[in-house]
Amino acid sequence: MALDLLDKGLSKSEVQKRTGVVVGIHDISLNILAGEIFVIMGLSGSGKSTLLRLINRLHEASRGSILVDGVDVTKMKASELRALRRRAFGMVFQNFGLLPQRTVLGNVEFGLEIQGIPRSQRRERAQEVIETVGLQGYEQRYAAELSGGMQQRVGLARALAADPEILLMDEAFSALDPIIRSQLQDDLLEIQDRLNKTIVFVSHDLDEALKLGNRIAILRDGRLIQVGDPQEILSHPADEYVSTFVEGADRSKVLTARDVMQNVRTAANPKDSPRVVLRKMERSGFGGLMVIDNGRRLHGYIDLSAVRSQREKEQLSTDLFRPIPTADANAKLVDLIQIITDKGSPVAVIDARQRVIGVVDKSTILAALAQNDDGPTVEENHADPTPAVAMASVPASQAESSASGS
Repeated sequence: MALDLLDKGLSKSEVQKRTGVVVGIHDISLNILAGEIFVIMGLSGSGKSTLLRLINRLHEASRGSILVDGVDVTKMKASELRALRRRAFGMVFQNFGLLPQRTVLGNVEFGLEIQGIPRSQRRERAQEVIETVGLQGYEQRYAAELSGGMQQRVGLARALAADPEILLMDEAFSALDPIIRSQLQDDLLEIQDRLNKTIVFVSHDLDEALKLGNRIAILRDGRLIQVGDPQEILSHPADEYVSTFVEGADRSKVLTARDVMQNVRTAANPKDSPRVVLRKMERSGFGGLMVIDNGRRLHGYIDLSAVRSQREKEQLSTDLFRPIPTADANAKLVDLIQIITDKGSPVAVIDARQRVIGVVDKSTILAALAQNDDGPTVEENHADPTPAVAMASVPASQAESSASGS
């Protein structure tokens, strides 16, 4: 009956009032790509932890399917499910869940011990992941001797020890103080760069989601409201709920140079005469120009006073070219702000071949930070609209998981 009422469009609270049944999630369909950090977020009671636990069938779905590598987890026998969990999944909980009678090494190798891995092999593997999470030297300590942040590192190491394809993290950092939490977020991103796991991360903290997530799913009352990359969530909220949810988010930690850069409309060429450069400055209204050759390579920056001192010469002296800071297209706005403040000049955005593809200055940063949800997207000004995170293809050898259910 509860499912019938949900299908008719009744809300979670209405269904509970009529039937006494508490709805976890309903009508959710997701495709989680291999190698991405996919963040599920929402307020308390939105269904985010329920959705996470459906993926490895810690919760049973009333209907729907959960596909891992194309195999429906909901149809697996108990023995098959156990084998899948051991092979494909690692899980990190909010409350650490460490065994107090075991040392760090003993906790990390516990899952391997359950699998029957020989002692020498599991010790070697446990030591590897202990070093990966930065706990070398603490192998013989007990959980009670560790800080909260270190205990969570042990939990992460234990999950990684079995080399799972998919890592499920249920508000893993939410019990930690802000400084330790930020450090562990950085550590997770660094580990992900090296191991390239598929990570499904539950959080109720927007800044954490924006920092970690390649994509974010926002839930409300058991339903999926929006899925998108961090910039899409910030710039194009699906409804008023999402708009309110993301209000006050620090855009500088999400937007990149690619998102805000402007085309270089006027530049000096190293072969220009001083008179030509003066004419370019006059027409553009700029008191200085970047010096870029025909191959779009940056030679520096030259200001009006320097050009005037060379007015009667045939060609600019390269000694007058001042250094200008550069950044790649994926540099975060928060870092660009620091560079522009420290150097007092614009930042040239360069590609992998060291060619100039755009410029970021104070005005573009202010415009990006002041942009409201109803205004034009920054991307409309781009010379290159390629997204910062590419997910066009996924190697067949990597895990792909999708979840849907009620």
